[in-house]
Amino acid sequence: MILLTAADVAATTPEQLARLMAGPPEQFAPWIRAAADLGLLEAQAILGQMLLDGVGVERDPAAGLAWFKRAAHADHLMAINMVGRCYENGWGTAPDQVVAAYWFRLAAERGLDWGMYNHAHMLRDGRGGVPRDRAAALEWYRRAADLGHAKSIGVVGRFLEAGDVVPRDMDAALDCYRRSAEGGDFRGMFHYGRLLLQGGRRDEAIAWLRRVPESATPAFLREAAAMLRAGPAPELARMLDAGGAWG
Repeated sequence: MILLTAADVAATTPEQLARLMAGPPEQFAPWIRAAADLGLLEAQAILGQMLLDGVGVERDPAAGLAWFKRAAHADHLMAINMVGRCYENGWGTAPDQVVAAYWFRLAAERGLDWGMYNHAHMLRDGRGGVPRDRAAALEWYRRAADLGHAKSIGVVGRFLEAGDVVPRDMDAALDCYRRSAEGGDFRGMFHYGRLLLQGGRRDEAIAWLRRVPESATPAFLREAAAMLRAGPAPELARMLDAGGAWG
């Protein structure tokens, strides 16, 4: 195991750090751990994620949560959000939706797009002791969308397509899905492709649908395939069933 001192961390140039980050995570981990021990908040948040995922270090969700908390108590916004995620999903601790909701709201109110997105989920679904309020949820999704948060942009599109809380506006929904898709969100890619298909723009639709399996979860692929089977081109569902194979 490589041990680095405070002097080693301080002496690291930006170029050296960039090379470390571009290389194997196992080589980057000692620097991050040393920097985290020294109190660098970004390093603490990164180390928490590495421990949570088992990337570059042995997987240890409880230790990951401890590092997220350490950074969160020093007001690191993404760490605040990740404490919420850990309690929401039971990563390194027992699941507790009420505690998760507290941390998500804190991250949202302090201006983090991911915090806004997760807080909006709690409002939309009425979880974690938060009263169900879809109008308030949409407002938070829109605030995150205004910051360029691709997933939130796509969710705003779903509200607009369904006429949920707001008047139905298919043109605005299509634009949201386009921006979400271009931002890399697999749900945005699917819904943009789906509406393109409904509008007769089959080739464009296929190009976007083909990209969905690259990053989508298995659960979403099943849901999306079912939606395609119920639409105007059910044969395209096999693109998602087969992991994007087509033609």
